[in-house]
Amino acid sequence: MIFRTRRFSKNLFIFGICACALWIFARSVFHCQSSQNDSARNVENNKKDYHFSTNLLIVVLSAPSHKEVRDVIRQTWASKPPLEVKIRFVVGVKHLPLNVEADLKNEQQLHNDLISLEKFEDSYNALTMKLIETFKFVNQHVRFNFLMKVDEDSFVRVDKVSDELLSKPQERLYWGFFDGRAHVKKSGKWEERDYVLCDRYLPYALGGGYVLSKDLITYVAENSHLFSIFKSEDASLGTWLGPLNIHRSHDTNFDTEFVSRGCFNSYIVTHKKSPDDLKELQNNMIKLGQLCTQEKRTRLSYEYDWTVSPTKCCERKDPSIP
Repeated sequence: MIFRTRRFSKNLFIFGICACALWIFARSVFHCQSSQNDSARNVENNKKDYHFSTNLLIVVLSAPSHKEVRDVIRQTWASKPPLEVKIRFVVGVKHLPLNVEADLKNEQQLHNDLISLEKFEDSYNALTMKLIETFKFVNQHVRFNFLMKVDEDSFVRVDKVSDELLSKPQERLYWGFFDGRAHVKKSGKWEERDYVLCDRYLPYALGGGYVLSKDLITYVAENSHLFSIFKSEDASLGTWLGPLNIHRSHDTNFDTEFVSRGCFNSYIVTHKKSPDDLKELQNNMIKLGQLCTQEKRTRLSYEYDWTVSPTKCCERKDPSIP
């Protein structure tokens, strides 16, 4: 009996030593693997020349010669962004006249808020390629968590966008005002001869303003060579993201259609505004603490119904929706 007890104790002791050895080995392997992963990430980050870091990057697609419009934006909704937000104007500078190029250099020295796409020739008919080149640039040169794309004629409640991002998904986010029943244009300046997927565009957030998380920017930037390029940049983006399992967040406070739906104080971005409109909205924010002197509706809105086919998604029938 004593012999069996000693033998059991000896076996237990050996087992304990083996278990400790295995634990130490496993921890070493995990630490080594973690170090390798950290090193890989560091190598990848070192490949990128980051110009600055921010939580929310707002990019305004701007024409090179539109300095006066940019100045109005600087004086209005972009005048005092929160610390966690950076705002940049994106211009293509390839093949510019020398005087325009010189003006842009002076503007950059004064404001330091331009992103110059050296290999892109700016053109209204090339907005989709400009969007791709913008995504590629910021993916390589800016450390950020979210990107908001807006047009020159949009007014943005920057503080509201930044605050609402705190409650949004931090990855795979596609946030804006969506349309799923828009017919593919077969004539006119937006004619799409190569859009053969369907007779309607896949659901997309309208281009007056939308927000994407960093991982989706990276996805577009790194796979753009595989994408078909369509004339409408917003419809193109919706098509590229169509098959992905992402969070499509339809928000009626994005007044981003081809015509404004009016003025509501709940709007966090409103589109199709002249420079004078931008000044008036900013003046309202300063004096009244709200966008509108009086709320008004010029067009019905809708909540996107994701439970039905896209052709039935967007019925304008509820006058209470902003």
